Amino acid sequence: MTSTELAKEALLRLDAEGRLKSGTAPPADCWTVSADALGMLYRLASSPDSAADALKLLHELQVHQVELGLQHAQMEAAERETAETLARYQALYELAPVGYFVVDRAGAIVDANRAGVNLLGDSRDAVAGRNLAEFLSAESRPAMKDLFTALSGEGRGATCDVRFNQDGIPAHIVASVPPGGDMVLMIVSEQQGSRES
Repeated sequence: MTSTELAKEALLRLDAEGRLKSGTAPPADCWTVSADALGMLYRLASSPDSAADALKLLHELQVHQVELGLQHAQMEAAERETAETLARYQALYELAPVGYFVVDRAGAIVDANRAGVNLLGDSRDAVAGRNLAEFLSAESRPAMKDLFTALSGEGRGATCDVRFNQDGIPAHIVASVPPGGDMVLMIVSEQQGSRES
């Protein structure tokens, strides 16, 4: 265990003991002492020689029970916070004013946000698994190939300008390879200017 983990455990124990003394321990919910443990405590408490040990053991069980309750409350709070953060980032991704794409190293679309799907002029289900180059004009496909060549290593980035088949939309692509290197992240922004008629 690291020193940080040991310090957290010590603080948790102090908090649990303080809550037991002050009577502010969280409810046990499902954390209870088994019948076997209670029987053992009763036997120990029945003998004057082991009564003190029984009281110490009972105290340890109570402290541990409060620690478990506090850990459970911390986990629930962390889960709520994680769910809220995930929802916020999903909304940022999905509702962004530029196209976000996740493609594999061959260019097949793994995921796209709403703006990205709109640039392609099809439904999300219809574009999944298809190569992004299929949606580009023939003149733009070499630029896309060059972009993938430039993204040869992890942590690399590259850009290119393309034109989509859908209404001849001109766009600028910024791409990078995140850690792991098996996917390519792309931001595709429609360029200001004339569309082909």
